[in-house]
Parts: sequence; structure tokens; C-alpha cells
Amino acid sequence: MRIEFHGADQNVTGSCHLLTKKGKKILIDCGLYQGGREIEEENAQPFGFDPAEIDYLLLTHAHLDHCGRIPLLVKQGFQGEIITTSASCELARLVLLDAAHLQEEEARYKNRKISRHGTKPLVEPLYSVVDTLNSFGYFGRTAKYNKTIEIFPGFKVTFIDAGHILGSASIVIKTKIKGKLRTLVFSGDLGYHDRAIIRDPTTPPKADIVVMETTYGDRNHKTLAPTLEEFYSATNKTLKQGGNVIIPSFALERAQELLYYIREGIDQGILPQYLPVFLDSPMAISATEIFRRHPECFDKKTCNIFKNGVDPLSFPGLKFTRETAESMALNTISGGAVIIAGSGMCTGGRIRHHLKHNLWNQHNSIIFVGYAAQGTLARRIIDGAEVVKIFGEEIPVQASIYTIGGFSAHADQQELLQWHQHTGSPATTFLVHGEKDVMPLFAKKLKRTTVEIPSLHQHYKLENCL
Repeated sequence: MRIEFHGADQNVTGSCHLLTKKGKKILIDCGLYQGGREIEEENAQPFGFDPAEIDYLLLTHAHLDHCGRIPLLVKQGFQGEIITTSASCELARLVLLDAAHLQEEEARYKNRKISRHGTKPLVEPLYSVVDTLNSFGYFGRTAKYNKTIEIFPGFKVTFIDAGHILGSASIVIKTKIKGKLRTLVFSGDLGYHDRAIIRDPTTPPKADIVVMETTYGDRNHKTLAPTLEEFYSATNKTLKQGGNVIIPSFALERAQELLYYIREGIDQGILPQYLPVFLDSPMAISATEIFRRHPECFDKKTCNIFKNGVDPLSFPGLKFTRETAESMALNTISGGAVIIAGSGMCTGGRIRHHLKHNLWNQHNSIIFVGYAAQGTLARRIIDGAEVVKIFGEEIPVQASIYTIGGFSAHADQQELLQWHQHTGSPATTFLVHGEKDVMPLFAKKLKRTTVEIPSLHQHYKLENCL
């Protein structure tokens, strides 16, 4: 049996891992590389395998860096079955259509410039909306948490709650290697305990082989109480000085968490009762609607709020702005509003327009509430750039900049170590989905296991890893 690593290897995006057993090929995730624009050379490079030979794709969750190359996989010949949870299936369709729209828009933008100069061949999007719609036909069986699926004889798969976003899962595989039943666990992206809306991560079983993420393998997050205090304080300070609060947010989970905590802040009298809050992201709006359809993923507190007739994701001043004209109108608001828009890393979407109109004003604040990869606009602002280029214009950074890490959907170092301890003494642990300088630091913290940090396209015989 063989394992290959074709993404998120010594970096944090593009998750893609391949198992081969008795001629069957099983892919775990097929994510997009992020860190700049979605049309970039890394994503257009060969997968490192023939998509037509893949029999199954097991999808851990619907974030773009885990599902974002599925239409490209199908475009290049995949005809197998995609298996994931019901919530992840719905969210992935939403995310992929949004990605396809952005790529088509970016291609049109670049082609207009090329046409004016006539010096380069026209740009093609990585995949189109039609390619994306075609890929939906390959979503097959729906995984339910803690229910085992035998996807082919002798290869059993169980999805367990990863507590990362709605529908997210770690994947437990049981199969024989050298005649003995073995357990492999793929962490996917792990959440942490006591977050809003969704349940805590499920404790993983004892394992022989572990493949785990290390996004925050070098640090611990702030606890929730000071995180919320900082968020409410930054918001109130900005409102009092007559500014706008601009929040770049991931459309899945983060946007819904923010709505949840803003509602709590209003209910507790910490935030103004009729605070104008604009959720300016069609994808986040649709994701919020999908959340309401999947109570099987909620924690007890959220379930009880719904049972009491209260929508935990709504409050009087909340406005959804789906249409482009509505979004553009927000740029005329000179102060007193909270605008939540995608994307979290500021690589695309409506957030760049809001940054262009608000970043230069010292009365405004930009609140970052999630991870920003190297090379992204968000990371440049966080790292202290005095001027950034947005839509070809140089915009001075004069707004107050806040980075509030406690909202992260990823487990921190302590939670990652605790999760790994539950797997017992695995023979080998493969570290993926982490920055190159972070992974060796985390590796030193692991006990009773051999640690491997694979490079892109590296492969191993699992018989040699036991």
C-alpha cells in the first residue's frame, strides 16, 4: 500500500493526498493553492497523478484549499465517486461555483489588458462555471458521522466530526496492510473545543498511521473571553470615533461565528442595539442559509437557542447585501457601520473594494479574524505595509489594524498535541498543511512516533512506515 503527497506539503494550502491499494486509488481532498490570485501557476501544474485513474475522492470539508481543484480534476478525466458529509456537499457546491465565477472574472480582466497591448496569448480560467457544474455529478454517497462505509471490499472509511467548519471531518480508514488490520487517520483541518455553533472535534481512535495538519503548530490562541473583549472593544472604539469597521472574513464558519457573537454582544448590551451590520458576501449569505438546514452539526447551546425560537445568526441591524449595486452603495457610508465581506485573505471578492475605500481613513478599523497566508494582501497589511496596491492603485494604510487570532477555526498547538495523543503511539505521523518553518517545531513536540514531513509529490510504502 502506498501514500503520496500532492498538496499542502510544507505549506498550508492545496491539500491533496493519495492512497493506492490493490489497484484502487483513493484521493483525500483536492484543494486549491492560495496565496495570491486563484489563476496562478501552481494550480495549473500537473497533479502528480492521472486524474482518470482516481476511483474515489474523500473530501474532509468544503474550504477552497481542500476542495477547490475538484472541477479541474473532473476536467482532466476523473470519473470516480466523491464521498463527503451532507453539509460539506452543499457547501462545496457553493464554494466551487464562487471560485469559478472569480476565475472567469479574473480571466476577463487580464484579457482586456492583453487585448489592449496584444503582446501575450489570452488567459484561460483554471476551470469554468460549466466545468464546475459538471463536477457536481460525481458527488455520490453521503457520509454520516461515526457511520462506517465500506467503499470497496476490505477498505472501510468512517467520517468523524473535526469541529472545524460545518460538516468538516477527520477520516478514519481501516484496511489490511501485510495481512494485519491497520488504522489510518487523516485529521483534515481540526477545530478546537468550546467554539460557537458547531460541536467539538471528536476524539480520534488509536492509529497506526496519522496524517495531520499543523497550521498553528507553533502557537496557542487567545482564549475566547479576551478575544471577544478585544473584538467588542475595537468595534466600539471605531464607532465612537465615527469610523467604519471592515472585517475580511471567510464565508464559511467565520462569517457565521461573527454574526453569532455580534448578536450576543447586542443582547448583552456591549454593542449598540441597532448596530448596522452588513454581510456583504453572496457566498456567506448562502452559507448562512445552509447552516440553518444542518442542525445535526450544531452543539447543544446552539440547538437550544433555535428551540427557543431565536435565530442565533440574526439581529435587528443585520442587512444581507447580495446584489453588486447594494455592495457598491456601502462605499458611500462614511462611518458607524460594520461591514463583513469576503475573502478572509483579501485575495478576491468584495473586500478589496471596501479596503480601497476605507483603508486610507484613520478613523476606520480593519479587523482580521483569521489566518492570512504568505503573499496575500491580508498578510501584507498585517505585517505592517504602509502602502498596498489594490486594483492598480496605491492605497496608504492609515486605518487601525487589529489581528484577533482567537477566532481561528484551526486548533492551536496545545489542541493539536492533545488530538495526536489520543491516537496512541502511531508508527508514523505525517505532518502536512503547515508552514515550512513551523512543522519541524511541532515535530519536536510529538512523542512515541516517527515523524515525516513530506515534500511535494513525495511517496512512501506504508509497509515501511509500520
